[in-house]
Amino acid sequence: MASTAEYIEFVCSQLEGVGVIRSRKMFGDYCIYVNEKPIILACDNQCYVKKHPAIADMMVDALCGFPYDGAKEHYILDIEHRREAQAVVSALLPVTPYPKKRK
Repeated sequence: MASTAEYIEFVCSQLEGVGVIRSRKMFGDYCIYVNEKPIILACDNQCYVKKHPAIADMMVDALCGFPYDGAKEHYILDIEHRREAQAVVSALLPVTPYPKKRK
C-alpha cells in the first residue's frame, strides 16, 4: 500500500516552519524534502529518517524499520508529535547532503 496524498499533506503540514517543504513521488511512495535536502521517506503512511549520529540521542526509543525492500534500517519518525518531529528534522538538516545532480 502506497502513502496517501492526505498523509503526505499531513506530514508536510507538521513540518511547517522548519524550512521549505516539498514532496516528490518516487518509486510508488514519497520523499519529503526540506530546503531541497531529502530528509524523510514516506512509505505506506509511515515516516522514515536515516539513522545518523546527529539524532541518535533523540531517537533512542524510536522504532526502526525498512522503508522498502533492500533499504538500510531507518528510524521511524513519529510525525504525530510535531515538536519532536521538527527537532529531528532540524538536527538532520545540517548533516544531510544535497542530492547529486544528474548528468
